[in-house]
Amino acid sequence: MGAAMVEVVHCGVSPLTEEKQLHTERKTKMSISKMISGHRNLKLSRRTGATSFPTFPLQILNGKGEEMEGGGGGMIQTWLNKHRLVYAGATRHPLILSIRDGTVDLSSFKRWLGQDYIFVREFVPFLASILLKAWRESDDGSDMEVILGGMAALNDELLWFKKEASKWGVQLSIIAPQKANQDYCRFLESMISSEVEYTVVITAFWAIEAVYQESFSICLEDGSKTPAELVETCQRWGNDGFGEYCRSLQRIANRRLEKAPEDVLRKSEEAFLHVLEYEVGFWNMSRGET
Repeated sequence: MGAAMVEVVHCGVSPLTEEKQLHTERKTKMSISKMISGHRNLKLSRRTGATSFPTFPLQILNGKGEEMEGGGGGMIQTWLNKHRLVYAGATRHPLILSIRDGTVDLSSFKRWLGQDYIFVREFVPFLASILLKAWRESDDGSDMEVILGGMAALNDELLWFKKEASKWGVQLSIIAPQKANQDYCRFLESMISSEVEYTVVITAFWAIEAVYQESFSICLEDGSKTPAELVETCQRWGNDGFGEYCRSLQRIANRRLEKAPEDVLRKSEEAFLHVLEYEVGFWNMSRGET
C-alpha cells in the first residue's frame, strides 16, 4: 500500500489517552455506518457487506484549524472536513498509536505484515486497471506518469515484505487472508469493473495511499517511542517523498472531481468512505479483533 521513498515527515499530534482511543474507535465505527448509509448504494460488481502531505487532517487534529501548504483543497478537502472523525479513526487507529508509543504487541505487527503482503499482491491488478482507465478517460497525460510511479514501486514493495517476513519468522506461503482482508480485496476487485469511472478509482487510490502515509508518519514524529525494529517500516510509508506522491494523487482526484457530474461525485465520496471503513477493519484484524 505505498512506495518506499527517502525522507521522513515529522508531524505533531497530541497523544491520546487509552480511554480516548477506545472512545474514538467506537465513535468511528458508528460514524462509518451512518455516513455510508446516508448515500445511495454504490454499484460495484462484487461488493457485499514527496514534500508535504495533503492539506487538512494533521493540522485540524492539532486544533489549529488551518490547511497545510500546497494541499490543493478542492472536493477532497471538503470531504476531509465533513468526515473528519471517520478519517481520524483510520489514520489514528490504536494499533498505529501503540507503535508510536512503543507499546505495540509485536504479534499484531506480524499479523499485519503477513496480511498486508497478501493485500499488496491483490493491489497490483487494481492499480493496473487504474492505469488503463487513465489512458482511456484522463484529460491529462501526466496522470499516467504518476500512476506508473506507483506501479514501479510495487515490485520493490513485495520484495520488502518477503525480507521483513523472513526477519520476523513469518511464513508467507502458509498465511490465508482473514475476512477483513478478503472484504478489502473484493472491494479492490469491484473497482476494476469497466462500469466504475476513472474519477471514482483514482479517488479510492488516493485514499488508500493517504491513510498509510499519514498513519505511519506519526510514528516518526518528535517524541515518538517507536521501537527501533519498526522504524524502517514506518519510514517506508511515513516518509516525505511518499507524502509528495500522495499529494500528486490528491491533485489528480481534485481535478477530476471538479468536473464530475453529481452521480460520479456521490460514488467517489462513497468509495472514499468505503476505503476508510476497510482500513479500520484491517487495523482491527491486525490487532486480533474479529
